[in-house]
Amino acid sequence: MTDFIDAQGFRANVGIILIRDDQQVFVGGRPGGRGWQFPQGGIAQGEQPEDALFRELQEEVGLEARDVEVVASTSGWLRYRLPKNYQRHTGKVTCIGQKQRWFMLRFIGSDDRFRFDTTMEQPEFDRWRWTDYWSPVRDVIYFKRSVYARALDELGKYAFKAGPPPLPEWWQEERTLRTLARRREMRQQA
Repeated sequence: MTDFIDAQGFRANVGIILIRDDQQVFVGGRPGGRGWQFPQGGIAQGEQPEDALFRELQEEVGLEARDVEVVASTSGWLRYRLPKNYQRHTGKVTCIGQKQRWFMLRFIGSDDRFRFDTTMEQPEFDRWRWTDYWSPVRDVIYFKRSVYARALDELGKYAFKAGPPPLPEWWQEERTLRTLARRREMRQQA
């Protein structure tokens, strides 16, 4: 697959939030104990984000379209910059970060549907778990936290009638969620 990297150096990508009716979300453990994250993956040149979503869902966690219902997607691209030591410099194109279209999917299958051996490459995950709604913001590598918080906040209003679950008690310790709380207050005051 040829990744699509735009003129600004951002790699096009889809992010996938799998949610159950009990407000638990899926996170996969990176091989070698390198943290937890949502499934995600690149969009090929000319590929539609929705097509990339279902391809990545199958490649990364072994699920098919029949295992999920699409709840919503972010209204636009959410971007994050990679720290310099993670940036890729290959030929004429430099990848300085990712721009992601996030999708929230309601999981309607059974847990035995998850498989991590459906790709020819090294699997993205070697373990997985269901966790509370906001925990992935703390569990993911630091430079993705802001995007995770924004995606969960934007998409939560579509998954739950009352909006996303309340921010957790630990939110004041996490700068990303403090910023999100301030944005919410400003929106409510406007």
